Amino acid sequence: MERFRFNPRIVRDLRNYNRSKLAADTMAGLIVGIVALPLAIAFAIAASPGGDANHTIGPVAGIITAIVAGFIISALGGSRVQIGGPTGAFIVIIYGVVAEFGLTGLMLATIMAGLFLVLLGVFRLGTIIKFIPYPIVVGFTSGIAVTIFTTQVKDLFALQMDAVPAEFVEKWIAYGKNFLTLDPATTIVGILSIIIIALTPRFSKKVPGSLVAIILATVAVYFLNMFEITKIETIGDRFGEIKAALPEITALNIFQGGITWDMINTLIPTAITIAVLGAIESLLSATVADGVTGHHHDSNQELVGQGIANIVTPFFGGIPATGAIARTMTNINNGGRTCISGIIHALVLLVIFIVLMPLASYIPMSCLAGVLVVVSYNMSGWRTFRELMSNPKSDVSVLIITFLLTVIFDLTVAIEVGLIIACLLFMKRMTESTQIKVLTDEIDANDESDMLLEEHLQIPEGVEVYEINGPYYFGIANKFEEMMASMDNNPRVRIIRMRRVPFIDSTGIHNLQNLCDMSQREGTDIVLSGVTPAVQQTLERAGFYRLIGKDHICPNINAALDRARELMAQTK
Repeated sequence: MERFRFNPRIVRDLRNYNRSKLAADTMAGLIVGIVALPLAIAFAIAASPGGDANHTIGPVAGIITAIVAGFIISALGGSRVQIGGPTGAFIVIIYGVVAEFGLTGLMLATIMAGLFLVLLGVFRLGTIIKFIPYPIVVGFTSGIAVTIFTTQVKDLFALQMDAVPAEFVEKWIAYGKNFLTLDPATTIVGILSIIIIALTPRFSKKVPGSLVAIILATVAVYFLNMFEITKIETIGDRFGEIKAALPEITALNIFQGGITWDMINTLIPTAITIAVLGAIESLLSATVADGVTGHHHDSNQELVGQGIANIVTPFFGGIPATGAIARTMTNINNGGRTCISGIIHALVLLVIFIVLMPLASYIPMSCLAGVLVVVSYNMSGWRTFRELMSNPKSDVSVLIITFLLTVIFDLTVAIEVGLIIACLLFMKRMTESTQIKVLTDEIDANDESDMLLEEHLQIPEGVEVYEINGPYYFGIANKFEEMMASMDNNPRVRIIRMRRVPFIDSTGIHNLQNLCDMSQREGTDIVLSGVTPAVQQTLERAGFYRLIGKDHICPNINAALDRARELMAQTK
């Protein structure tokens, strides 16, 4: 296997960099930075279960993540135009980790997830991540969207509730019981924010609707609260004053007695979930970007860049990050051409953080809830979900099960169960695709590619020909063995045609060895025909040829039949 080489995309981008590219990247980075601002704040707040300081993620964490992770992903990743930062997909996971383990647990899980991502990239497993079945991706993406929407109902309507239940069903029961406690003014602000976000693209494609909604809602709520016309909750009311100060490296404290081996073991599944989800989302984003730009990303380098970002960001108080499809597309659509646009986006956010961050205290919570409602709608992919419902029943089953598990339980369970079901279905389909035929009379030349004579070949009496069409792996090996055992007669020679066997695994080799042993006890010789070079090499390494002899391995069916006649003649 080819070794991984650390080769960030930015190294190649800077070789032929010029003023025109810098101008395009600067404009794109500026716009993406503005787009990322409200989303980073909203994602961080939505992921916070609240309570004491150890269970509260403030809006600053989202901005810090967008700055630090966004910079590192662009500088060390494998895509030209990828924009990294916090995304809605992580909200559900982060919420659960912080609720159970606090900020210490989140820092630890994020760092471990980063290490997993680096290992995935170093061992060149980036391409494998792409093979996760599409129904699983759609299922848990739609499930996350529903979950995000569910978490925003309280803030959107300002429901008077002491606590929001953790479970999905209990949440909606509680919402129903307390819905009449909604605040009309807060509700109007939230709904108007949604309408503004939806209508803004009709007037301007450049200006993000979420930013327009936040500015208008913040100004309106500021005066409403100042003149005591009504009282609408803001970020400052919930999280206190937001200071525009560069964060300290605080995560070092987690290694000073706050971590136990039990916590590490408990958080490993969560860290794997964060890593897998981050890998899927980032590589999906990079693939979509490739389709638009015509370039090709390095998936393994991208995973390494994502991993380093998630290792470093927690030390500044950040949360998990990955490639963001919406922000990446915004970058492309506004002229982003190299990794520099992503770096500029991070620098723009840094300037905004230092200069304007205190103003974020005045943003109404219902407006942020409206932003996330729109995010969840765009994320849901309901049209795709509907289209997949007409696919084969097995795919529909995976889709629905993954969706329901994500909504009702959590994403970790959904991914684990979804992958298991998908693997089982894949094995079932592979087993069904591999066919075994028994030929006892003649072989039709018109359907053969390894015959030397264009005529029907007669199979001698006492010879059976078995043809395997498809992979010879553990899913089919036992089926073949059972088929052999079910045959009533004991032929003098069994020819096994393997011309259409692309690979064989350990179970297949073991199966062939058992077949040879069984046949030798019955006085039957085994002859292999048309073995492909890849399969032949595997059999040689396994020492299979010592069992039957190289003279029993034939290049084509003609030679195999000739060898069978020789063996038959030896017994006469």
